[in-house]
Amino acid sequence: MKKIVLITGATSGFGEACAYKFASEGYDVIITGRRKERLDKLEKLLSAQYGIRVLPLVLDVRDRKAVETSINTIPKDWQQISILINNAGLAVGRDNFDEASLDDWDIMVDTNLKGLAYVTKSVLPYLLKTENAHIFNIGSISGKEVYAQGNMYCATKHAVVALSEAMRIDLLKYGIKVTAINPGAAQTEFSNVRFKGDADKAAQVYEGIKPLVAADIADIIFYCTTLPAHVCINDLVVTCTQQANSFYSFKTNQ
Repeated sequence: MKKIVLITGATSGFGEACAYKFASEGYDVIITGRRKERLDKLEKLLSAQYGIRVLPLVLDVRDRKAVETSINTIPKDWQQISILINNAGLAVGRDNFDEASLDDWDIMVDTNLKGLAYVTKSVLPYLLKTENAHIFNIGSISGKEVYAQGNMYCATKHAVVALSEAMRIDLLKYGIKVTAINPGAAQTEFSNVRFKGDADKAAQVYEGIKPLVAADIADIIFYCTTLPAHVCINDLVVTCTQQANSFYSFKTNQ
């Protein structure tokens, strides 16, 4: 029987890249996201290109009842989930604390933290029944350092790191691996969402550097799954070569 991976936020960025990577390695893939048309398109592409099964679940991870209903009613032949990739997440706005939008804060807390917890709690009963189960939580370099105008986004990603560590401890007795992946600058839809569609501002983030791309993170996640059963990478910070951390990067002239 093929292994099954469940990926949240699979309609773009790291999630979509993970779907392609694991499908190319022969995994059956459960993909979730809010945009049905993108999920349907991805399902057709993956099944046609790699000959694997794809189960799309249209849901918003912020909606606890929707998450529980969708995951609890997964068909029996899809319940042997061995890998969960909690990718759904976003940054909305980049403003000083005193000027930030409470609505933006709610979206980030509900998606980046609560949504991750809702999905993991719902999927956990399936993971407990499989061998060598592995949970990946996509954090951020922003979960390691706080920078100006990062406020609530940094707070949610710090929380992802803490929650990953707590999962690792509490699930130790079940032999479930938990890995937090914390990317630095990566050119996906991330900055477009953060700056609310302002393409010029989004492009400025990557000027002068060769940033990570989604496939880089997908490759690293897959690599972690290939390690021996007794080896677990707990926490991993990944940047492009030109970026040392949130504050230091070497930019070339344009």
